[in-house]
Amino acid sequence: MEPSVSLELAKHTLMMLGIILAVGTFSGLIARLVRIPDVAVFLLAGMLLGPGISGLVNIKADSTINQLIMIFGSSYILFDGGASVRIKVLKEVWITIVVISTAGVLITAAITGVAAWYFLGLAPAVALLLGTVIASTDPATLVPVFKQVHIKDRVAQTVMSESAFNDAMGAILTFTVLGIAMGAGEFSAGDAIIDLLKQSLLGILIGGILGYLAAFFISHEKFGFLAEFAPVVTLMAVICAYMSADGFHSSGFMAVFVFGIMIGNQESLGFKLTRRENNLLEDYVITTAFIMRMFIFILLGTQVDFGLMNQYLLNGVAVVVVFMLVARPATVFLCALPDRRAKWSFSEMLFMCWTRETGVIPGALAGMLVGMKAPGAQIIASVAFIAILMTILIQATTTKWLARKLGLLVE
Repeated sequence: MEPSVSLELAKHTLMMLGIILAVGTFSGLIARLVRIPDVAVFLLAGMLLGPGISGLVNIKADSTINQLIMIFGSSYILFDGGASVRIKVLKEVWITIVVISTAGVLITAAITGVAAWYFLGLAPAVALLLGTVIASTDPATLVPVFKQVHIKDRVAQTVMSESAFNDAMGAILTFTVLGIAMGAGEFSAGDAIIDLLKQSLLGILIGGILGYLAAFFISHEKFGFLAEFAPVVTLMAVICAYMSADGFHSSGFMAVFVFGIMIGNQESLGFKLTRRENNLLEDYVITTAFIMRMFIFILLGTQVDFGLMNQYLLNGVAVVVVFMLVARPATVFLCALPDRRAKWSFSEMLFMCWTRETGVIPGALAGMLVGMKAPGAQIIASVAFIAILMTILIQATTTKWLARKLGLLVE
């Protein structure tokens, strides 16, 4: 009896997932030995496994399994990051977070757009579209870095929160500019602000409600009958938070991040897990988050299109250098310096200037533009990949060194 095509496909996919797990485990060990964030090693390993070099793993960016891993993996990593945030710290720095994740995205996009216009010779609307695609920071990259490199609380939590909150702004801005570039619309600041508020507030509301309910049924003294099933409840609730927010056309990533904040601050809500149950939940979250970032960044590495990157390599690198060394510092200083409540030091702002890795979200936006055959989509995708590689391999690997130099590392 001939095996069915679907069975053979399932076996092939299972083999590739097994390869990713094996290589990812070894890569994680290497990262620990050389003391750098594992996402950088995962990315390099993915490039070696992908069609461009060995061809051992070939999972298309637009495939169902890739989209599933990217959406759920990013959501779970973001939930993990939210659980690390303390409400007490957020109260001190919330103004900076709001400004840098809204106006900051506009500043970064504008400066990067000018660089793209100058170095790549793009039309102004297409250049700005490129700027908007890579303007938002990436939570799937930043959260793991700060899990491994222990930075001063308020700095780490500000950057992680920004990465969670600015994905909505980045997406709204990208598709607004896309409408202009394709001649299908005009920019309306009022509509963009209303859309942003709707996506943000609904995401916060959904994440807050689900987070409170999960904490209630896990940790309530009388009604916490799901305490022993806390890991499974969080898994289910992360999916529910993302899908509920997405169903209401709001920010799914914001919803899972707020859900994580609620779970991580259960004591502030009047709930408390036993030590055994808390340790069980922590071990589960740490292991699951490790597996998710392993899959995300190895897959991201396999999908790097070397041929496309080479077409615009030198000018693309120039754009990304401006993006890293001009756009991000301008954004941080313009958005954080006026916040008198937070009283940021120069060292703290300098560190935030350097930590703004690009990853899954910008990569996904670039992929969507290619699928839609948007103006300049191939160039945008090329520069997006260059930005992902440069920021992860350069910035993520030097985060600990810079934090130590600036006196922000917590040993």
